[in-house]
Amino acid sequence: MKPKVLMIVGPTAVGKTELSLRLAHQYNGEIISGDSMQVYRQLDIGTAKIMPAERQNIPHYLIDILDWHEGYSAYQFKKQATELIYEIQARHKLPIIVGGTGFYLNALRLNLNLGDNEQVDTAAKTRQKWRTYYDHVGAHQAWLRLKQLDPPSAKAIPETNRHRLIRALEVNEEQQQLFSQQKQPQPIFDSLVIGLNTDRGQLYQRINHRVDIMVSRGLVAEAEKLYAYRDQMPLAAKAIGYRELFRYFDGQIDLQTAIELIQRNSRHYAKRQLTYFRNQMPVHWFDPFADENWYSSINSLIDVWQK
Repeated sequence: MKPKVLMIVGPTAVGKTELSLRLAHQYNGEIISGDSMQVYRQLDIGTAKIMPAERQNIPHYLIDILDWHEGYSAYQFKKQATELIYEIQARHKLPIIVGGTGFYLNALRLNLNLGDNEQVDTAAKTRQKWRTYYDHVGAHQAWLRLKQLDPPSAKAIPETNRHRLIRALEVNEEQQQLFSQQKQPQPIFDSLVIGLNTDRGQLYQRINHRVDIMVSRGLVAEAEKLYAYRDQMPLAAKAIGYRELFRYFDGQIDLQTAIELIQRNSRHYAKRQLTYFRNQMPVHWFDPFADENWYSSINSLIDVWQK
């Protein structure tokens, strides 16, 4: 039997952390963060990181494992999370993956072949090349190029599917085998994906409120400490909550504008998260704010899955 892995997904500020703790207590679980920014030490407030005192004696992993200057990738996450899942299962515990970085969780769920770090860097350059090509020549010409290189893929991929089309062009250049001839990866885990969401107005209100709380807890001071090292932070400096305040420290905008930008960008990010989860993952959705039976429904779903 494949190891069972519970995944909790959803947009920012919807309550994933609280649910993960509750389920970890109930189902004897240990938690693996699926967030691409919480791996960095000292990026605490801006990443909404759960702090040690808040973890209720539940083991948490892949938090505070890197310094600012270090890079991180889906390949590293998948490798580390896979090892942790087997270790957690060996202790007869339930691995619970919690996060909003959809591609990380999907790479783990589907057992995608991501290559090593050097291959990932090369693939990223190739992907950017084809993105630029697609944007320059347009969807139809890019599709015709794919048709020339790999007719079966062109037949299966509509020219409006930008992501899939670029991916096919990238693979056809990087690998010896055509995209249409690639074998689909085989998942090695039995995953159940639970998603939290609520109506847009409620969600956006929660996001705005969370940003206000972050500011009251010292987000500006935290970002100011990082500001002097911004050129050494290839990924962290781009994170929402820091990049907007860096503009404030540069004198480009005032503080209130920076805070409003954090709120706006967080709302836009939540919308992108939902789009990804809805289109790329088999999520069982629950609304913890509108459905009074949401938690018991999750319990029923997990009980059936575990049996």
